[in-house]
Amino acid sequence: MAPPVVQTKDLDLYYGDFQALTKVSVSIAPEKITALIGPSGCGKSTLLRTFNRMNDLVPGVRVEGSVQVDGQEIYAAETNLVELRKRVGLVFQRPNPFPLSVYENMAFAAKVHRTACGTALDETIERCLRDVLLWDELKDNLRQSALALSLEQQQRLCIARLLTVMPNLLLMDEPCSTLDPNATMALEELMTGLKEQFTILIVTHNMQQAARVSQDCGFMLLGELIEFSSTERMFTDPADQRTKDYVTGRFG
Repeated sequence: MAPPVVQTKDLDLYYGDFQALTKVSVSIAPEKITALIGPSGCGKSTLLRTFNRMNDLVPGVRVEGSVQVDGQEIYAAETNLVELRKRVGLVFQRPNPFPLSVYENMAFAAKVHRTACGTALDETIERCLRDVLLWDELKDNLRQSALALSLEQQQRLCIARLLTVMPNLLLMDEPCSTLDPNATMALEELMTGLKEQFTILIVTHNMQQAARVSQDCGFMLLGELIEFSSTERMFTDPADQRTKDYVTGRFG
């Protein structure tokens, strides 16, 4: 079997005196969609953001235990955060395009990381917009403001923007929370296609979405990873009673 893209062992995370994650140990397999489910405030987004160290931006945060991405300990002192966040992209709940043109949004990361310029940059932008099925819609309007796009188009654009630097791992924090049902379905289809190229880890409150798009699933409660298994087993034969109570709607 291929080595895990992400692996944690006895991960604890504190916001000041508050312990948000407790002894989380998990392995995320490559080229799959893995979903994290659980009630609000259970630590799903906090866990997600440990993998590109976005929690570092929160005053008073403290991390203990091991977090490895592609076999490298990312909380080591020598970790290059710019390089880490190039390899591990994050899609937020609400689309966050820059107040620039579609083209400049797409060119931004490639320019920062110096991965492409000139004709190669144009080719990269076209390839990534095709990957998220936006090229045909936007190819004649690349100079329009990204803020003029629909919410679904903005979210696709934000994903395409990440793809320009070829990350190994895509983190998605409730990426469909602001979208209508049709747009949600379209984004789920996109995620299913992207898993052929990328490992995807998604946080969702929507258990039906987790069941539709993911192959592996983790259930979190009060900062603990209660259970981690294949999605099919999670929803049909969970090992822990708390998981069963959650997926059958008894709480949450």
